Amino acid sequence: MDTANIGDLWGRVTGTQPAPPWWLVVVAGVLALLAVGHPPTWRIARNVVTIAHEGGHALVALIFGRKLDGIRLHSDTSGVTVSRGKPNGPGMVFTAIAGYTTPPLLGLGFAVLLSADRITLMLWASLALLGAMLVMIRNAYGVFTVVGTGAVIFAVSWLGDANVQAGFAYLAAWFLLLAGTRPVIELQRMRSRHQAPRSDADQLAHLTGVPGLAWVGVFALIALVSLLAGASLLFPETTSLPQLSDLPGI
Repeated sequence: MDTANIGDLWGRVTGTQPAPPWWLVVVAGVLALLAVGHPPTWRIARNVVTIAHEGGHALVALIFGRKLDGIRLHSDTSGVTVSRGKPNGPGMVFTAIAGYTTPPLLGLGFAVLLSADRITLMLWASLALLGAMLVMIRNAYGVFTVVGTGAVIFAVSWLGDANVQAGFAYLAAWFLLLAGTRPVIELQRMRSRHQAPRSDADQLAHLTGVPGLAWVGVFALIALVSLLAGASLLFPETTSLPQLSDLPGI
């Protein structure tokens, strides 16, 4: 690839794209809501949340100087990230916090990029994050999940037209924002049944002395704030009702 081609590719990735029509943003949000609320779809789509969850643990562990041994993703949509370092202190605390907070915060970050019409940049940033995570995956199902997710994103970004790319990007952002709260609810439900004694919230309770329920509340608050902030960025700027002439096919 010569310098000109590299420059063209860089310009394509970092440049702006036309804002999608209002109906595409709304449809993407509705589809994301259905994916979160429909149990059979959620069981599959939750793999994406697990990727973000474990990736958050891994990234924060590295930021605080912990040695990352590997990440495993399982077919039941659970996962585990193993890092070595001090068994307590800020590094361990923030590593534990990162899991449930990363999906909604990542969705918020995507919403910021989309509000600036950086659709391609958002898609390729996702590919970069998946590529960085792939080298730390330590089981076959994890490799399959990360590679499969990356292949879908690459196909959309490389082969899809403007509306396909925009629709997929907005769907991904909406999904992460909306999906941020459901795992927190599931976490507390399992805790109330004594089925998750080693959950992130309980580990944080052990590390800080703050009750696990309080940490669940922190996770929920971050998810809700991210959803509200992200929605305000993703919704079409106009607050007026669309004209019939704006509808597709009319």
